[in-house]
Amino acid sequence: MNPPFAGAAVADPDAAPQAPRHPHIPRYLESTYWWAYVHPRAVQTFEREWLVNAILWGNYARLRDHALQALRPPGEPRIGGHTLQVACVYGNLTRKLHAQLAPDARLTVLDILPIQLQNLRSKLPADDGRVRLLHGDSSAMPLPDASVDQALLFFLLHEQPDAVRRATLAEVLRVVKPGGRIVIVDYHRPVRWHPLRAVMAAVFRRLEPYAAALWREEIEAFLPEGVRPAAGSKRTRFGALYQQLVWTR
Repeated sequence: MNPPFAGAAVADPDAAPQAPRHPHIPRYLESTYWWAYVHPRAVQTFEREWLVNAILWGNYARLRDHALQALRPPGEPRIGGHTLQVACVYGNLTRKLHAQLAPDARLTVLDILPIQLQNLRSKLPADDGRVRLLHGDSSAMPLPDASVDQALLFFLLHEQPDAVRRATLAEVLRVVKPGGRIVIVDYHRPVRWHPLRAVMAAVFRRLEPYAAALWREEIEAFLPEGVRPAAGSKRTRFGALYQQLVWTR
């Protein structure tokens, strides 16, 4: 979601040698989400605070703030260490995250779409060397094992097919250090009486074909066999339409 980067694709000097330097845009992303992320007009349309908040039924700020709080150790006013945000996010999430970084902290934001990295670059200070924008695939991250202290996935997993979702989760667990945190915010199956249940089901059928998987299964079900966090907690919000997971690597 800093002049050395200038909004362009950046290769990580510590990248694992098998990682592709210039990953292609996945076919599912181009065919399913061209209107939301890939086309230049998508950025012009969706990069509006009021629209992002409306899409989440007025819950954007609360979900954002709870996620950022979960990245901070209890009692700490700032986010320390090296944070990885997997995928850019419309709205001010990354700007708020950046504002909460400790002076010696670092932030890496990884995204497969150069246009999204360029958009995010415009929302962040241009002269902060603590921030790195990295062109890469969440399912094959160009980052070494155990190279970040914590990771944030904010409404990413519902946009991925099962196999990509599974690979993304495996990659996040690979790159986060033992004892580090993984914070996931995404959709969840709402309670039966939820007034928006039918509306959201229709939205998923029409626009979000991979999101219904998070209504059928817990996110842990998409972890590869034998890959598990050491500990975890889960909270649901807004009649269980949304969930926040906090895993310890």
